[in-house]
Amino acid sequence: MAYQKSSNPVFSDKVFQKAGVQSSEGMMTIQGTVNKSFILFMALLVPGIWSFFNWELMGSGLIIGGFIGGLVLGIVTVSKPQWSPYTAPLYAAFQGVALGAISGIYGAAFDGIVFQAIMLTLAILGFMLFAYRTGLIKVTEKLRSGIIAATAAIMIVYMISFVLGFFGMQVPYLHSSGMIGIGISLVITGIAAFNLLLDFDYIDRAVHYGAPKYMEWMGAFGLMVTLVWLYLEVLRLLSKLRD
Repeated sequence: MAYQKSSNPVFSDKVFQKAGVQSSEGMMTIQGTVNKSFILFMALLVPGIWSFFNWELMGSGLIIGGFIGGLVLGIVTVSKPQWSPYTAPLYAAFQGVALGAISGIYGAAFDGIVFQAIMLTLAILGFMLFAYRTGLIKVTEKLRSGIIAATAAIMIVYMISFVLGFFGMQVPYLHSSGMIGIGISLVITGIAAFNLLLDFDYIDRAVHYGAPKYMEWMGAFGLMVTLVWLYLEVLRLLSKLRD
């Protein structure tokens, strides 16, 4: 099965090699992946709403617990794609708890910012899907390599920022609300948005090569990973603009 590389670890070659081609349960379809994506969205939304209105009760515990739980389930899902019908919804639920708490904190600081971030994230998703389906933006090998390299660079910077945080230091401009900080956030948000193109392309390829039915959950899971990142970057960008 000859798949192209993606910056999303969910769609790595090893994942598809583990999945194999076809199965007795049927093959992966676009509509099936859309349906699974809706289920994951609801699995994220319900605990997210609860967390949004209760974040003050547990504070950072919701964020830490949600992200750690999501990380563990994400690793398990990638390692065992056959388990994705069970682990992917749980991953979405844990991420919902974390995102709800984060959204509550931002919402307390900036009135209306959460609704704006949700609408903007959905608008970006719609536009990127339109651009992909109409061929307005074609996923070429050059574009794919550029997105992968840029995403890797961003992840490295975030890791450095995380480590420096233990020593009371920050990566210059990364968290600032000045013009340079806003520009950096715009670039990172753009890279996150372009990752959606790679996700769409991988789902198409998986369907074309006859991936097994449970890979619909993996396709939906991969999209959810990117959308969670995109939403956080949009929220960060809007907060810098409002600040």
